[in-house]
Amino acid sequence: MKVQEFMKTKITSVDADRSVYDAVEKMVDRRIRSLLVKFPGKDLNYGIITARDVVFKVLAKRLNPKDIKVSEIAAKPVVCFDKNADICEAAALMEKKKIARVFICDGNKMIGVISLIDIMAGALIMRARGSHVF
Repeated sequence: MKVQEFMKTKITSVDADRSVYDAVEKMVDRRIRSLLVKFPGKDLNYGIITARDVVFKVLAKRLNPKDIKVSEIAAKPVVCFDKNADICEAAALMEKKKIARVFICDGNKMIGVISLIDIMAGALIMRARGSHVF
């Protein structure tokens, strides 16, 4: 089972120089837990900001999200997997690195993202089809 079968192809992003407040607005408006962070420069120069980052690195410390740039709290670089990688490999890497999502690439182009919930859904679908993935 390949990651491209269960990845989400809509990736929402934010520029690294924007405020954390801007990122929070985008996450809340779209009801998502993370944003791809675009840093200036070459291809695949990305980071990620998650709801967990915002809460633990900004809000819990009583910092003003309008005063903090996304680049200050974003994790970098993002973990990127080839679109033809096996979903079990992605799950193992996520467990090893203790992360909830990996981005999917086709060469130098980012084409999707797969999260823990996508992997669980994939496992259910495969079991329903009679295959045991995990």
